[in-house]
Amino acid sequence: MGKSVEDWERAVIMLLNADGWELTHRGDGYDYDAEGKSPKGVEVVMSMNFRKAYYLQKMLEKDRYDKLLATGKVALYFVNDPKGNYLFWLNELKELQQKDFYCPDSSLWTKKKVLKPCYLMDEKDASIININEVEK
Repeated sequence: MGKSVEDWERAVIMLLNADGWELTHRGDGYDYDAEGKSPKGVEVVMSMNFRKAYYLQKMLEKDRYDKLLATGKVALYFVNDPKGNYLFWLNELKELQQKDFYCPDSSLWTKKKVLKPCYLMDEKDASIININEVEK
């Protein structure tokens, strides 16, 4: 049986907290997945995504981006994919590319997709936490 997304979120929080962060998991009902302080004591909010496929550009729905920035705290976006883990400091990113994509609607009970505006972020703009080494 696979892990739930919340299990993965809690695992990331545990690892970051072991490295000096002070994060708390928020779970469902919030516009972000974690909040707390960075190792330097800065107030942060974080959204996380766990992708099964690798893409050079990482995607974040514009609505989620806007809600993170609206908190007035430092907004972070963590992405895990088969190649590695990436942490974007959203407040520092300028001139993000916006593109519409068909994404799952907000319902957990359907597989319906709707067209949503999203931002694409180059992985070179992330603080790369680690890269998974793939044997050839």
